Amino acid sequence: MSEATEPPVIVLVRPQLGENIGKAARAMLNFGLTEMRLVAPRDGWPNPSAGPAASGADIVLDQARVFASTADAVSDCAHVYATTVRKRGVTKPVVTAEQAARQFATQDGRSAILFGPERSGLEANDVALARAILTIPVNPDFSSINLAQAVILCAYEWSRHRDLAIPPREELLPPAPQEDLEGLIAHFEKLLEPKGYFFPEPRAEATRMTLRSVLTKPGWNHLEIRTLRGILSSLSRESVKGTDG
Repeated sequence: MSEATEPPVIVLVRPQLGENIGKAARAMLNFGLTEMRLVAPRDGWPNPSAGPAASGADIVLDQARVFASTADAVSDCAHVYATTVRKRGVTKPVVTAEQAARQFATQDGRSAILFGPERSGLEANDVALARAILTIPVNPDFSSINLAQAVILCAYEWSRHRDLAIPPREELLPPAPQEDLEGLIAHFEKLLEPKGYFFPEPRAEATRMTLRSVLTKPGWNHLEIRTLRGILSSLSRESVKGTDG
């Protein structure tokens, strides 16, 4: 992997709760990010509450590095993005998580994403280190996002430009042969005819065409057609029993 395509570094600036650090690590690993940097975590590091919250993302926590300042944490990064919904008086380019992910994939040098403390977010001095502000469209009346939620949104957008494994799709059976479909249609017509479904006679042909269209559209496979015919046969037997009784 070349330097230009290295994954972004996730930098948690003065995180407060070990649980949130663990949840952020889990969010990172879900989408293939492993490099976490911590700036002056409030409760020190390592934090015993982080492990259980990470739910197995131990590789992220074990490799996490601690720095005294935000500047130190991003000293080797050429592109720094500050996540915030406010510009805090600093004029910088503003990008969405999707736009930032595209930039990660094309620009030279390491990239880092800054996430602020849970209670207050990044301070002006932190934002000042960034080349751009990364923001996510949210409800302006309720714009506060949980730390792990913010991390997972950014990590997901990054993952869309990578070759991560996609959960396998269910193997779909092909549509049944026309002969099977014709048998199903004929079965319906046989049961519906004595019930007067195709009455009046002048409308019978149009009604049959509509029925055929309805039964043809789903593209039933052979197992589904077998099931439907079994249902029709069962209903037919029940109808006969009821008549005899």
